[in-house]
Amino acid sequence: MLEAAGQSVTALDMSASGVNTKTLEEVVTFDQYNEPLIEFMANLAENEKVVLVAHSLGGLNVAFAMEKFPEKISLAVFVTAFLPDTEHRPSYMLEKFIENSPAVADGWQSVVSSTAGYEAFMKSTAFNLASPEDLSLQTLLKRSGSLFLESLAKANKFTKEKFGSVVRDYVVCTQDLLVVPSLQRFMIEHNEVKEVMEIPADHMAIASRPKELCQCLLEFARKHA
Repeated sequence: MLEAAGQSVTALDMSASGVNTKTLEEVVTFDQYNEPLIEFMANLAENEKVVLVAHSLGGLNVAFAMEKFPEKISLAVFVTAFLPDTEHRPSYMLEKFIENSPAVADGWQSVVSSTAGYEAFMKSTAFNLASPEDLSLQTLLKRSGSLFLESLAKANKFTKEKFGSVVRDYVVCTQDLLVVPSLQRFMIEHNEVKEVMEIPADHMAIASRPKELCQCLLEFARKHA
């Protein structure tokens, strides 16, 4: 949909994710997990700028790119994504998620690291509005992963001068049962977010509300990129 609207789109798989050939055993730190995005940003042409769109844990991937390459990012959009601040360690919002929704967080961490119970958990949380076909496809493509909490807890805080200089927009997914709306709004309140839009999507907005999500992204880019 974005390409049909005239946008150039690049969708990256992080290390040990999607079709990336690394295994989880080779990816110990968040920096290693984020290497594909950092390499992509480093290889942009000198005067080229991009809009980065973050979903879920990807908010932290984008945040590290904002800290390292603020001059190459015209806008960062967070879609029910973890949005860190400059006051705490990068792990802080993940820790708030675990603190506020311990049962959901435990379930997520369990299914992230194994395949047992994955489809049932995702149907009751992240994919609660998605079609059975999308859920089945996600289950087939699933790979073991990590939240990299230990690594993120040791990382330096993001800075106002770099991370904080990039324009940030947020898409609140009001039917999200994983990263619940109250946590999404908590993260927005702890950041200088330029604009917020809401859509009636679950955690997997790209599957449950693709048209509405596309319109949000196009509108944000038109106004702020």
